[in-house]
Amino acid sequence: MTGDLNTTFGYRPYLYCGEAATATLNPLLISSKEASLMDLFGHEDPEEYIVRRRQEMEHPTGFATHEALKEAITSCSRCPLRREGGLGPVLSTGPADAPLMIVGEGPGGVEDDYGGPLIGPSGQLLDKALASVGITRDHVYVTNIVKCRPRGNRTPTMDEGHFCGSIWLLQEIALARPAVIIGLGKVALRFFLGREAGIIRSRGHWIDFHGIPVMPTFHPAYLLRQSGRALVDAKWQVYYDLKAAKERAAALRPDWVWQSDTPPDLLAALAGERAKRHGGE
Repeated sequence: MTGDLNTTFGYRPYLYCGEAATATLNPLLISSKEASLMDLFGHEDPEEYIVRRRQEMEHPTGFATHEALKEAITSCSRCPLRREGGLGPVLSTGPADAPLMIVGEGPGGVEDDYGGPLIGPSGQLLDKALASVGITRDHVYVTNIVKCRPRGNRTPTMDEGHFCGSIWLLQEIALARPAVIIGLGKVALRFFLGREAGIIRSRGHWIDFHGIPVMPTFHPAYLLRQSGRALVDAKWQVYYDLKAAKERAAALRPDWVWQSDTPPDLLAALAGERAKRHGGE
């Protein structure tokens, strides 16, 4: 494989990629071992990068438990998103041993307020879509590519997604070891695919991510912007994508229970986390 890493993968690891075009090596974000794999401009060799990422997925380091990982994410301040005005990193919901992991883009206003992913209007629509295929939210693991709220609820850039995801989402995946992943929206799609791509053409097509099947589909926020026939078509497409993902995960984990008799009240469950985020006990 030849060519610049920014062209091949769309980002340069361990650098804040909003400045990728003119970035220099940051010694605070990279180890001496990793630095030895880079040229004088701070660009890692593409082939070395592929080998390293595969090794990291196969031999994760640093976190023996999910609680230890959450603590590390909570204290993270490694990129500018942490300083864009939000209340802090938003963590995951659901059981860490669930066979199905759902990965969104980033927290919005409600998510930043309560400290849980996909619990605002988009999350409520996701809950309805999951219910249509026999899933309640307390039986799947839900997280985001980026953990901190971008200012103004904007969509995270591809560079921001790869920077945060390569630090924390990879650790979540290595620790949880899901059987199947659902990627919601273009930020998740591009992270798992490793390059630029459009969600409209890519949804419904399986991606192999280090041996884990990933099903990309529309983000619920996209559905909220549709109307008429376009909305009906998009809802059916999401239904079939979720159904395919559940069926594949269920085949790999036939003993898993997928739904509760009563859907969980996520806002009530996150009341304690919300209080802590706002300075309460």
